[in-house]
Amino acid sequence: MLVVRDNMVLTTLSLQHTTAQTPETGILRVNEIFFSLQGETSRVGLPTVFVRLTGCPLRCSYCDTEYAFYNGESMSISSILEKVSSYGAHNVTVTGGEPLAQKKCLILLRLLCDAGYSVSLETSGAQNISKVDVRVVKILDVKTPGSGEAKKNYWPNLEYLTRQDELKFVLCDEVDYQWAIETIREYRLERICPILFSPVYSKLDPTLLATWVLRDRLRVRVQIQLHKLLWGEGPGR
Repeated sequence: MLVVRDNMVLTTLSLQHTTAQTPETGILRVNEIFFSLQGETSRVGLPTVFVRLTGCPLRCSYCDTEYAFYNGESMSISSILEKVSSYGAHNVTVTGGEPLAQKKCLILLRLLCDAGYSVSLETSGAQNISKVDVRVVKILDVKTPGSGEAKKNYWPNLEYLTRQDELKFVLCDEVDYQWAIETIREYRLERICPILFSPVYSKLDPTLLATWVLRDRLRVRVQIQLHKLLWGEGPGR
């Protein structure tokens, strides 16, 4: 409403009180934040801060982070950024659980990039990645039959991958291996981004996997989990 008084225009506004949050004060459920060596991908061996978010809608047969399904604490994004900064590292990996199950993860990823970090995201092939900041390196896990979650793969995600990203197949056995080969051929994955083959820890012999890959002349990277070789399984590694 406009009120004219003594040649002055006064504006009266009726405002509703809101509790809208700024991106920096948005809340995420965090399982753990820790500093370690990156154990996988082309970044293997690099000192990295890991932000592990709580929760995952999948239940893979070989999951090694079941402790992240429910346990955690609510943290503001500004507090997460402050904690990450305290380690003085350049590389940051946001992982889970399934980080994209929390919508505000997208805000965290963007702000980490804005702060100058080299950011990677570890996510399953079941979550839509179309809104992830293009500066983020996406490590997309393609679920195999052995995982028990192969039907959850969201194939439209392939459209949003670039050469900086990586596709990961976690393999339980030779059935998974052959399925992965067929999937690579069907979707012509080699033209999209680098491909990783990872044996399930203590289930598929990595030497056997390496033998298969060499035998079949595959254009993939065989990886083993460096952090487990160094420290074994457990939180904070």
